[in-house]
Amino acid sequence: MGNSHQSRFSPDFHIPYGSLQASQESNTGTNFGSTRMPSVKYHKGDMVMGRWPGSNLYYEVKVLRFDTKSQLYTVIYKDGTELELREQDMRTAAGFQTRSRSRSRSRSPGRRRSRSRSPARTTRRSSSRTAAAVAAAAITESAPSSRRDTKPKDALEDRLSPLQQTKAAENNSNNKHEKKEENDTANKVNEMSEAKTEAEPEKNQGRYNLRRRKEEVDTKAAEAKPQQSEEAAAKLAAATAASLSTPLDFGGKMGAYFWLLFLPAWVLFLVLQVNLEDPSLTNFPPPLPPLEAFWDAQALGFVILWISFQALLYILPVGKLSEGMPLRSGDRLKYRTNGFFAIVVSAAAVAAAVHQGVDLTYIHSHFLQLAVATFLISVLLSVYLYARSRYAAPEQLALGGNSGNVIYDFFKGHELNPRIKDFDLKFFCEMRPGLIGWCLINFALALAEMKQQGLDAPSYAMILVNLFQLLYVVDGLWNEEAILTTMDLMHDGFGFMLAFGDLVWVPFTYTLQAYYLVSHPNPLSPLALTAIVLLKLTGFYIFRKSNSEKNAFRRNPSDPKLSHLKTIPTATGKSLLVSGWWGVVRHPNYLGDLIMALAWSLPCGFSHLLPWYYMIYFIILLVHRDSRDMSECRRKYGSAWDEYCRTVRYRIIPRVY
Repeated sequence: MGNSHQSRFSPDFHIPYGSLQASQESNTGTNFGSTRMPSVKYHKGDMVMGRWPGSNLYYEVKVLRFDTKSQLYTVIYKDGTELELREQDMRTAAGFQTRSRSRSRSRSPGRRRSRSRSPARTTRRSSSRTAAAVAAAAITESAPSSRRDTKPKDALEDRLSPLQQTKAAENNSNNKHEKKEENDTANKVNEMSEAKTEAEPEKNQGRYNLRRRKEEVDTKAAEAKPQQSEEAAAKLAAATAASLSTPLDFGGKMGAYFWLLFLPAWVLFLVLQVNLEDPSLTNFPPPLPPLEAFWDAQALGFVILWISFQALLYILPVGKLSEGMPLRSGDRLKYRTNGFFAIVVSAAAVAAAVHQGVDLTYIHSHFLQLAVATFLISVLLSVYLYARSRYAAPEQLALGGNSGNVIYDFFKGHELNPRIKDFDLKFFCEMRPGLIGWCLINFALALAEMKQQGLDAPSYAMILVNLFQLLYVVDGLWNEEAILTTMDLMHDGFGFMLAFGDLVWVPFTYTLQAYYLVSHPNPLSPLALTAIVLLKLTGFYIFRKSNSEKNAFRRNPSDPKLSHLKTIPTATGKSLLVSGWWGVVRHPNYLGDLIMALAWSLPCGFSHLLPWYYMIYFIILLVHRDSRDMSECRRKYGSAWDEYCRTVRYRIIPRVY
């Protein structure tokens, strides 16, 4: 809600990381050494057996270091997963093999090895298990009874083995375990895709996977359906991940009730307040108009016509057909990225309408009715989205909106990418009707200022606000493909939060500066005009360069043009940027955004606080978003994130915050 094409529309996506190539993943996260500690049992470089968190399964690991303060060993598994283990969860390889054989002989079929717990019951200091590992356990439970009833010596044992070994063990468990949260969609799909290519040993040299070890008596049976097993495991992994939910945001379930009521009420307050002759806070609360003033059928028809027009431009076979980031299922959705074409055609249509005598100042005089009509459409859309999500496949659900609480999931968004055939509802609403509508409203308000103030041309302040915000929108639509790597598109479901934010919040609150100037002109001196323009250009430069650097690194971290950038590898197979713009502060695009927000408010002067609302709101939004980034990245990247924070000390403003 209230997000932008790079930071306003996409919460938490400003994480400077990129996916590494498959050949690099086995080496990531291994360059954090430590001093050898003679007083501990295991030392750096030792190969031992480590227990997988939340289970009784042991795998071969390499000791990286020992933390004397927490008394935990940092180890790395053969597939690159880096975890912290206690000493009692580690065994020497020789001793472990002896004990495991002894237990295997003495255990009855009814007391087989216990399976891993669900991710909700993992240990506090270790990352949660991946959906693939859960799927492997589930497949074991669904094995035919004839196999489960075999003698103890035939019992299955999980171990790590190279992918290029015999296909006899590929029965039902080609799932790779790795340290990451279930909502790390892109990397999960990369892992699944790699599992499907293991028939090409030259491309998978040195890769490791979770395997089952069984006696050779079942070798032929295991070879019978390897491909079907891979597909079943992938689908079950995606379904298992979808059945889980990430930690609740925005105050949890009670917070969802609050935001559902507060957000529409806040927009109503702003619209009523800015329409006052004196919009100062001393006149709070603004008087409520009669009920009939909230509704206008013509306003509803205008909104429906505008959204339909934008939908028509979206489905035209014009522009690039871009590929989205990998989903949990392994699929990549395709998007028609013709937003720049849409705003050019929209501008031409508006110019033609004005030339034909259409009075666009109607938007200013019916601002409240247009906001109410758009709000009703956003509510109806949200109801439709939640209703259809009840019938969506588990792998199509959003982890963040899968809490099981109807109100929370309705607010946050239950389905990840709701589509009507190839028409992606979330992508369309993110970048089209509200964003381009923002520019249309600004232009109408400039005409209203000329009409109300008796001017032959808009004031310098109005021109600056219109041009600054138009540049911002055009830049977002020109770089529309970049939104495919944002949190909105990759992780957030499409529900009331995004529907209301895209259709109501953006066009009817981001236009407050222009609306204010209609009735409250603010003359600017040439010096003030020049200073504000330079400030805007500085913020835009930082904003665009940092986002371009991040998007390029996410798409292809091995690009030779990015070879000069320094990174910190993580166990998830991704790296954290610690140089360039992302080595100055952790969120340089936030910094550029804040500078631009300041340039948007300065033309309105300092007579009232209301035109500075956006600046205040945006500071609160970015600080909250930064805190979410910190908690999620610490869970996702572990010790690598701590190393990143020590390297890049400041969050948004250098030497300040």
